[in-house]
Amino acid sequence: MGEPHQSFVYHALGGGAVADVLLWRRWYGSVTVLLGSTALWFLFERAGYNILSFIANVLLLLVLILFFWAKSASLLNRPLPPLPDLEVSDEWVVKAGAVMRIWVNHLLTVAHDIAIEGNVKLFIQVAFGLWAVSYVGSFFNFLTLFYMGVIFSLVIPPLYESCQDQIDDKLILAHNIILSKYKIINDTILKKIYVPLNKEKKFQ
Repeated sequence: MGEPHQSFVYHALGGGAVADVLLWRRWYGSVTVLLGSTALWFLFERAGYNILSFIANVLLLLVLILFFWAKSASLLNRPLPPLPDLEVSDEWVVKAGAVMRIWVNHLLTVAHDIAIEGNVKLFIQVAFGLWAVSYVGSFFNFLTLFYMGVIFSLVIPPLYESCQDQIDDKLILAHNIILSKYKIINDTILKKIYVPLNKEKKFQ
């Protein structure tokens, strides 16, 4: 009973190292992500450390370590620092460009449907989504939201994997309630909006 649910969640998360970390199958990786994100959040949010100064200090420390390592290696006949060839491959650029093209085309399609086609339903959905993001963002800054996203990513997938049947039942019930409320709104408000638009088109 549990294995199909686990494989479903695992494949839904990509089925790789990221899925192993999010599902706590590589607990050392999950603990590292949790402790690292918590330390960064505390350092920048509570201790008031500046992110630009932090990056500069980390890079300075890294450069000093590599410099003295290389100097000592030449003096003591030791191997140089094991640095790989730092370059971006053409394949990686093509994949990143393909992903960006999909997202940009989707945003342009949404903008076209709202501005040109006059899709009122899509306009309300986008406006409500942006308002929700703005409302939540007024309570938290970006770093706190990012940290909350990391925490939720490490909590929700394993919780859903272990209680999928119960959660699916609740989600189906909530979906039916939202769908019924949406139909009421569609029958009352949206029809009043569509009628004047159709009349204007007829007069034109």
